[in-house]
Amino acid sequence: MARRSSLAVPSEPPVLAVCFLACLATGLELSVNNQAADFSLTTFPGTAVSLSCLVQNSSQDEDLLWYRGDGKVDLKDGNTVNISNICVSPVTESDNGVTFTCRLARDRSVQVSVILDVQFPPKLLGEETLQTEEDTDVTLTCNAKSNPQAQAAWYKNNDLLTLQQNRYQLYQTSEVFQLSIQKVQKSDNGTYTCVVKSSLGEGSKDFYLIVEDKTPPFPREAVIAGVVVVTLTVLFGIVARKDKICKV
Repeated sequence: MARRSSLAVPSEPPVLAVCFLACLATGLELSVNNQAADFSLTTFPGTAVSLSCLVQNSSQDEDLLWYRGDGKVDLKDGNTVNISNICVSPVTESDNGVTFTCRLARDRSVQVSVILDVQFPPKLLGEETLQTEEDTDVTLTCNAKSNPQAQAAWYKNNDLLTLQQNRYQLYQTSEVFQLSIQKVQKSDNGTYTCVVKSSLGEGSKDFYLIVEDKTPPFPREAVIAGVVVVTLTVLFGIVARKDKICKV
């Protein structure tokens, strides 16, 4: 009777393990402007930004892809293999916060992203005139974008406005600054100035508030009564004239 061998037949290593070991061995990765991890790039409007994506530790030619947000960037022939360059020129305020991503074409999980940090001062100019009646509510609104974020202060007739409780309310977001005045009075007449400041500069806007006397309610009943009186007077006048004509 033949004896069975006790030696185990070696099994083939799993494919995933082979791929993982191969990746560790090659160390294939990307870098953008010599940065191998995601990063933020500070810049300013009107400048040009160059981004260079490079394949590192590759034993073969690799195709590269660029994305702006979720949209694919069109690249010229010869600008996709092993190294790829794009240029953002000129940089604008709308580029702030936009993400540019370089990806490996055959494995898009291999990527490096760059977020543009476009810095600019607040831009706030002009003036506005508001006319309203007593006992109404008024809201003054300043719209101002900036990076870094700005802070606002309100002035009345060039003096820092003292906020009266239950009459003034402030509302502020990253781009909107509002001052609300409840039940305005004649004493609220004047020039209100919104001054928006950041570390890069400031801007301002003037509001000329004119508070007028409250319009009295329309005397509807009196007018209707007057119309009735006038109508009756006209009718009696016509009758009188007819009577006079008849007598003649």
